[in-house]
Amino acid sequence: MSVTTYQHDQDLQADREQKQTALGYLSEAWAEALHDGVDGDCLAQASLFTAFAELVGTYGEDAVAKFVEGLPGRVRNGEFSVAVAKQ
Repeated sequence: MSVTTYQHDQDLQADREQKQTALGYLSEAWAEALHDGVDGDCLAQASLFTAFAELVGTYGEDAVAKFVEGLPGRVRNGEFSVAVAKQ
C-alpha cells in the first residue's frame, strides 16, 4: 500500500467517523424536538432548509443545484428509506 493510498484511506475513515458523530447529534436533537411536540414534517423541512443553506454557503448555488438534480433517483432507489439506510 502506498503512502498516498494509506492517507486516502485514513481520510475516508475520518470522514465516516465525523459523519457518524454528526448523525448522532442530529438524531438526539430530532428526538428531543419530537419529545417537545415539534411536528416531524416541520423538523424535516427546517432540517432540509438548514442543510441546503449550509451547502450553498460552502459550495455555492450552482454546485448545490447540480447535487440536488440527482436526488429524485436516489430517493426512488431507496437510499433514504429507513429500512435500507446504511449510515
